[in-house]
Amino acid sequence: MIWHSPHLFASGDWVVYRKQKYSASPGPRAKSVAAAPLGETYAYVVDKYWVVKKRLEDDRVLLITRTGKEHTVSLDDPNLRPARWWERWLYKDRFRETEQLVEHRINGPAQVS
Repeated sequence: MIWHSPHLFASGDWVVYRKQKYSASPGPRAKSVAAAPLGETYAYVVDKYWVVKKRLEDDRVLLITRTGKEHTVSLDDPNLRPARWWERWLYKDRFRETEQLVEHRINGPAQVS
């Protein structure tokens, strides 16, 4: 069941994706850190601030990262949600940088006169 209203997640929308990661040294943004059974690595989640590049017809969205990578995610994925107002304010530069990638890929590079 898709919990988001159907009008959400149009091209250009700012979203947060909670990504599961594993490593020997979680970074400062790591949340829900848990040691592996043998204690050599950690499992944790990191909030990723991505932009919707395109809404697909099969209840999925194509997301773009700040580095230009693309991920296809189902609308009913519990790790996907709209950015909250304070995240939009706090991470606006990160979102805007990613938005420029979306615009560049859709419209092509800016013309210089």
